[in-house]
Amino acid sequence: MNKKGLAMGLFLFLVLAAMGGMKWMIEQQKQQTEEPAMIQQSSLRDETQEESRESQETTSVSTSTSVSTSTQEQPEEAIAEKIATMSLEEKVGQLFFVRVPESNQIEELQKYHFGGYLLFGRDTENETAESLKQKISDYQAASAIPLLIGMDEEGGTVTRISRNPNLTDQRFLSPQQLYAQGGWSAIEEDTAKKAEILKAYGINAGLFPVADVSTDPQSFIYDRTIGMDAQGTSAFVERVVHVLQKHHVGSTLKHFPGYGNNRDSHVEIVTDDRPLSALRETDFLPFAAGIKAGADSILVAHTIVNSIDKTVPASISKPVHELLRNELHFKGVIMTDDLDMAGLSEFIPQKEAALQALQAGNDLVISSTYQEQIPFVVQAVEDGRYLEADLNASVKRVLLWKEALHLL
Repeated sequence: MNKKGLAMGLFLFLVLAAMGGMKWMIEQQKQQTEEPAMIQQSSLRDETQEESRESQETTSVSTSTSVSTSTQEQPEEAIAEKIATMSLEEKVGQLFFVRVPESNQIEELQKYHFGGYLLFGRDTENETAESLKQKISDYQAASAIPLLIGMDEEGGTVTRISRNPNLTDQRFLSPQQLYAQGGWSAIEEDTAKKAEILKAYGINAGLFPVADVSTDPQSFIYDRTIGMDAQGTSAFVERVVHVLQKHHVGSTLKHFPGYGNNRDSHVEIVTDDRPLSALRETDFLPFAAGIKAGADSILVAHTIVNSIDKTVPASISKPVHELLRNELHFKGVIMTDDLDMAGLSEFIPQKEAALQALQAGNDLVISSTYQEQIPFVVQAVEDGRYLEADLNASVKRVLLWKEALHLL
């Protein structure tokens, strides 16, 4: 090949190489132009998907909240509907927590529509495990609305079921004895065992723990308490309430506003002269702790507390009940101590006691004289002396408690 041919070949090679380089550069530039767009589209898709997920999560949370709220509202709505169908006599009967009559127990509960039966030592002393279960089962079967079956199995000096060796393997110890043996863990283990035994027999409401602050061994209530100051008593109450809750057994804090080191209202009218500030600093604290822990009910004592209401015993005092609702913010069931106790029975006639207790703000009255008291309360509603709206509010609280115990 001559020089002219070589020159032409070299020229063509350079032209082709240049064209190939330009094509590569164009492809690279195109790819760089498309990549941001692809990244932007991918980012947009990711953002859209994220928004979709967030939207789904928000919807899910909203739905969950709605379901939860709906679930909470359903029992109240069902109970309101139930109350609307009840007769006046049925509603009044629900507010009576009655000591089991010595005879005609089935006939009486069907006639008076009791809210519950309260068992004492006489109701268990001659029973076997099988006969006690059957007796309580018969009570429930005969009642149109499931009954609260209560017992104040405190341990120590107050035992209703464990005093009978046919029913438990040993007698329950007092809170002080338990704490001395094993501290708080012993208290919790004992409460759990107690709850299991009560439930096994069909007893769904424990009238304990004792929330009174007493540090004087000479006071009548001391042996029934944990025997500690307000902080120690609060810790005791909180633990017992939590364990009972776990086992679906009702709890009752007693005896509001607190006995302290006062005398026994079972046998006499008792007056408490302590200032309200002292009660707030000590006696109220275990009740506040129990309320915070979720206590179902509070039992009010028959002591006359001069700093709150010097005219009548606490159990029939409206200011005492208003303090419990408005200052301690308790929303559960308030009940009286036994209306037959001397601290009240020597103060007002038994026929009037239940009405005055309900007018003061109690939701349940513990009674043995129900045959006089129930017709008296029914008449008071008909006369307008006890408002039906107040009656319905108390019935609602009682039925909500039963709902919480899985009775309804």
